[in-house]
Amino acid sequence: MRVTSDFFVSALVRQIFGEGGFAAVSKRGAPEAGAVFICVDRLDGSFDFYAPAPQSMFDERPETRLFERRFEKTDRETIDARLKSEARMDPDYWLVDIEAREGKVELPLAEEGQDEPNPADSFFRI
Repeated sequence: MRVTSDFFVSALVRQIFGEGGFAAVSKRGAPEAGAVFICVDRLDGSFDFYAPAPQSMFDERPETRLFERRFEKTDRETIDARLKSEARMDPDYWLVDIEAREGKVELPLAEEGQDEPNPADSFFRI
């Protein structure tokens, strides 16, 4: 069973502060299952943006929340536009802002191609 969104966000913020960093919850979403987005201020005028990894990336539901980096070293306006689009589809999302030089943040990331089936496998057999 996966932890609730509010518990995950609370633990993430506590972890960042425990490591001497700064994090703030900019938008609170649904406590039980709201999507969690993370904006990382690289403190050089650029930002990284992490979103929940799509469920289609996994054969089985992972035990923890996994993220994928959607934007790297971008401007805040690009992220705000993405969040505006997200709000139209799902207004119950969370946004956590983190300050981290060079974007160094420990997040559980979904690896590219992890558990991703190759569609050709069901068509071509050698």
